[in-house]
Amino acid sequence: MGPDPRTALTSCDTLMLDMDGTLLDLGYDNYVWLEMVPARYAERHGVPEAQARKTLHAKMRSLQGQLDWYCLDYWSEILDLDVVALHREVNHRIGFLPGAREFLESLAGHELRVLLVTNSHQTTLDIKTEVTGVAEFFDEVYTSHELGHAKEDQPFWQALQDAEAFDPRRSLFVDDNVAVLASARKFGLANLLAIARPVSHEPMRKVEGFVAIEGVCDLMTT
Repeated sequence: MGPDPRTALTSCDTLMLDMDGTLLDLGYDNYVWLEMVPARYAERHGVPEAQARKTLHAKMRSLQGQLDWYCLDYWSEILDLDVVALHREVNHRIGFLPGAREFLESLAGHELRVLLVTNSHQTTLDIKTEVTGVAEFFDEVYTSHELGHAKEDQPFWQALQDAEAFDPRRSLFVDDNVAVLASARKFGLANLLAIARPVSHEPMRKVEGFVAIEGVCDLMTT
């Protein structure tokens, strides 16, 4: 069982929201990492793009869910690429998911403490805030790099609770990453929702183990 999306906001004191794939369209990140990075890596190192993709996939798979996986400085160093510059090059692709900005604006009518809780590297967060202003909607912003652990790890949640003193039973957390949601559940967060459509141009996906909504706009109350 999980929270009823229709009443979820009225039964919590703290709202925690992920950024990429929850508020902002994950299509941007997918384009950078699945298209641009392999192509530029192949070009820079003089290897076929298919080989570059294979090499990058192996590196990413070995680090998935770890802090380095989300670190632009780490990837820039090991790939010998200016990954930050690649992100800026296509920043016109950054945007809110349908209804997400309107949802954030609507939160002003609720007596909630609203937190952005993201694995995003601070540089990526800065780039996305420059384009969308996303960080400006929150009472506080927490990144995994700031807290020293990825959201997939239990110490992240302990560090977050040390900083916020939130009640896990009275907090709602929304994310598109099932591994992150599982970690939050293990820590004791009772109200968890999964985003089923993190990429706007792709169909809704099936989510196992959590109540799923198409997007955060489904939480808007009239």
